[in-house]
Amino acid sequence: MRPDLESTPKLGFGCMRLPLLDPADQQSIDIPQLEQMVDAFLEGGGTYFDTAFVYHEGASEKALGQALVARHPRESFTIATKCLAWAIGSAEEAKSNLGTSLERLGTDYVDFYLLHNVGGARTAKFDEYGMWDFVREQKATGRIRNWGFSMHDGPETLDALLTAHPDADFVQLQVNYLDWDDPVVQARRCMEVAARHGKPVVVMEPARGGRLVELPEQVAAILRQANPEASLASWAYRFCYQLPGVLTVLSGMSTIGQVRQNVADFRAAEPFSPAERQAFDRAVDELRGMASIPCTNCRYCVKGCPQGVVIPEIMGLLNLELMTGNRDFAKGLYSWQAAPGPASKCVSCGACEAMCPQGIDIVHQLEAAAEHFE
Repeated sequence: MRPDLESTPKLGFGCMRLPLLDPADQQSIDIPQLEQMVDAFLEGGGTYFDTAFVYHEGASEKALGQALVARHPRESFTIATKCLAWAIGSAEEAKSNLGTSLERLGTDYVDFYLLHNVGGARTAKFDEYGMWDFVREQKATGRIRNWGFSMHDGPETLDALLTAHPDADFVQLQVNYLDWDDPVVQARRCMEVAARHGKPVVVMEPARGGRLVELPEQVAAILRQANPEASLASWAYRFCYQLPGVLTVLSGMSTIGQVRQNVADFRAAEPFSPAERQAFDRAVDELRGMASIPCTNCRYCVKGCPQGVVIPEIMGLLNLELMTGNRDFAKGLYSWQAAPGPASKCVSCGACEAMCPQGIDIVHQLEAAAEHFE
């Protein structure tokens, strides 16, 4: 990791779910409360703020400009923002996002700029629009200090992207203990790929969208017994803090209370003791044991599917629903993860089941997924 990146504190402030005055209006950010949150985060030793062009329909960047940039010395913090080029209609518009972001933030440079959610068919737009060369050019002008990309995809995709773009300064990946050995997300292997390419990692979703803070009681009890004083969230963050190659770990914070708790947990964070590690491993085994579909993401099933159903992804979301007991959460992920081939496209031909080494009753499971998530 480069020396200028090593000094970044391991707790980062995610600005995707900021406090609202009106829950129905994503732009109605509560600026006075956000100012308190920013101040508490900085006082607690944090420096990294993560936003994006599209967060809160553009209001996140504006709010950060008011609560942070206008009120604190520029050298006392770093800002990351992102460009979602694959959802934009032209190269000119995609490239103009940086200027708009800088204007909203009230600064003439960003410390970290990300090409947002690359991978799969989305990468083609970044290639078509020349976004890789664009960020290199903007780094040369000083408007970007470091550039990288975020992705929700597998290790093979990450390896291909870093091979094609070896000058990326960092990557942002979904990493948490639930996804660490998950056959679809493959967080461990993605971290290994990043390490092989020498790229520091910004960790997103360390608490899996809050699900690792709302654990089933039989899992939570194992962790509470090992350390009654530790919050469930702190176990998730400590797991990520200890991973080699981590630049910072993003926590999406919505209240001043969450900031204070996360800062306190961060400042008290230490590596797991042997007893804590043993309890943590037992808790993870218990959580994983609640999944009942033995999908290993071998992807044999998708090769012969005439409808292009994204079967492994759907099996993973059914397991996630079982492990978390939260259908709404899995349904929200399904809305985009299964968009290329939803369960309802299945025609019950059985080609997938004939190919499955695990003998999964895939057709039945797809029927359940369509009922649960569509």
